[in-house]
Amino acid sequence: MNGTINISQLLMLFIPLVILQIGLMIWALVDCVKREYVTGGNKVVWILVIILLNLIGPILYFILGRQDKPSGDAS
Repeated sequence: MNGTINISQLLMLFIPLVILQIGLMIWALVDCVKREYVTGGNKVVWILVIILLNLIGPILYFILGRQDKPSGDAS
């Protein structure tokens, strides 16, 4: 080996990242579907963000999209 990286070394780095990304995406999608309210009130938009923005989409959902009750609800 003269300092080059072979395919098995790349896979050892790549596979855990893919598993993390898929797991986070599934977790965010399940949470979004089960949650009664989301920020902005449009679950379809959040589902598209989660799916289309790969790793960043689920993170954005967990930071910005989760909402326990709609804003303006006094109860």
